[in-house]
Amino acid sequence: MQEITKVALDAMGGDNAPVEIVKGAVNAVSSRKDIKVFLVGQEDVVKEELAKYSYPADQIEVVHAPEVIEMAEPPVVAIRRKKESSMVIAMKMVKEGQADAFVSAGSSGAILVGGQTIVGRIKGIKRPPLAPIIPTETGMSLLIDCGANVDAKSENLVQFAQMGSIYMENVMGIKNPKVAIVNIGAEEEKGNALVKETIPKLHECEGINFIGCIEAREIPHGGADVIVCEAFVGNVILKLYEGLSQTLIGIVKKGLMSTLKSKIGALLALPALKDTLKDFDASKYGGAPLLGLNGLVVKAHGSAKSTEITNALFQCITFKQQDINGKIREHIIVETTTEEE
Repeated sequence: MQEITKVALDAMGGDNAPVEIVKGAVNAVSSRKDIKVFLVGQEDVVKEELAKYSYPADQIEVVHAPEVIEMAEPPVVAIRRKKESSMVIAMKMVKEGQADAFVSAGSSGAILVGGQTIVGRIKGIKRPPLAPIIPTETGMSLLIDCGANVDAKSENLVQFAQMGSIYMENVMGIKNPKVAIVNIGAEEEKGNALVKETIPKLHECEGINFIGCIEAREIPHGGADVIVCEAFVGNVILKLYEGLSQTLIGIVKKGLMSTLKSKIGALLALPALKDTLKDFDASKYGGAPLLGLNGLVVKAHGSAKSTEITNALFQCITFKQQDINGKIREHIIVETTTEEE
């Protein structure tokens, strides 16, 4: 009998909720039989949107949640006070075993707080990292951490490397993924105190393919499969990455439309250009998992459209099938010299 992955999807989270969220759910269940989606949100609003589609009725269930956590709300306060919000109710479903995973395009801060306080950390994991897939010249890389731990310690970065390797090998299918730590130079004697302290620990860490340091300019070329850093650095890299790609696309489009000759050339080049740009579309990989929790929590972009939501739901299926949490529990290194935070 086919195993079903149950996902609690925050129908109210994100700039395009509930329209794109519901559409993404419908597309997912229409494509695969091994998933059930709980659309958690304001029942009347969600059902009105669902009524626009035909879909396998047994694969989508609406769970009523009258409250919504807004993007601008203080995360800790919102999670504490809005117990009937779509985000809190959906995360509780994961905690209580009613769902295998939670997906949301809502407030990043609330997801990070709720993930740790409601879903809870795997024993021995000190700091769950947020780990998006970023497109590169050779395929893709995992950027870990990109927003959860701005004051990480060296032992945290070692765990990031371990979890990132497990994820890339088992979910993304990259055998023996190359792991690198972000630094201001390729030489290991460079860097700040955190990087210098972490490098020897990564060399000593069994079970990962640590290749040394990586400079930011080498990341888009695919210099490593797992890019390790603390969240301040990771978030800067991610935002610059996204902003620069959008700027370059805009400049190319403007140039192609500048003269009659360039417009004619654009018509000829358009099919190949579209294919190339698809390779740099991060939405095809789904969302960013918050690794190291007792259940899967996936953060989609706030501006996520239906395609990203669908792919995030498919992520959850692979995550469960490959038993990523089981592998993390089995292989993670816990430093007994440091008290669990």
